[in-house]
Amino acid sequence: MKVLLYCSQGFETMEASPFIDVMGWARNDFGYDVDVVTCGLTKEVASTFGLRILVDVLRQDVKAADYDALAIPGGFKEFGFYEEAYSEPVLSLIREFDKLGKPIASVCVGALPIGKSGILKNRRATTYHLLGGYHQEELREFGAEVVNEPVVQDGNVITSWCPQTAPYVAFRLLGMLIGEENAAPIRHAMGYGELEDSSPTA
Repeated sequence: MKVLLYCSQGFETMEASPFIDVMGWARNDFGYDVDVVTCGLTKEVASTFGLRILVDVLRQDVKAADYDALAIPGGFKEFGFYEEAYSEPVLSLIREFDKLGKPIASVCVGALPIGKSGILKNRRATTYHLLGGYHQEELREFGAEVVNEPVVQDGNVITSWCPQTAPYVAFRLLGMLIGEENAAPIRHAMGYGELEDSSPTA
């Protein structure tokens, strides 16, 4: 199984790395055939706060049919996140995964390009909820039914609140890929309980 981790310019490393670590634990310590492939519009992608990574594949070379899931971390406007995340190559990638019914998991404002792609109309979703909830209003304008909960799943799409939720989104995605009963021991081994134990609410 392969998870495509799409990293827009200005992505948050804290929201991307849990997908790599959770899937890595599943593969390395528990023997599940699940891997993460990083993707971008350009070979080098600069994160929020300046960390630069070299992605494994370019968007132009990706077909959704070759992957089992798509993961989208959020990012900061000041670092160019939306310029790329709202571009047609990214939006079409999201639509391709959804058309095939494959899992799409996002963290924080990673839900906004999913909303802009059009696939969240009349579907339950959430996004960054603090600072007055203005990002949730943006998501609502894309036609989503906004739910003020830490992690929201509607069919094949997972959305979430803030950076704190990133590991739980990764575990939810892992559960969709290998079964929740198989993902639970991995979550426990990594020291994570249920999300409700420590979610910020304001």
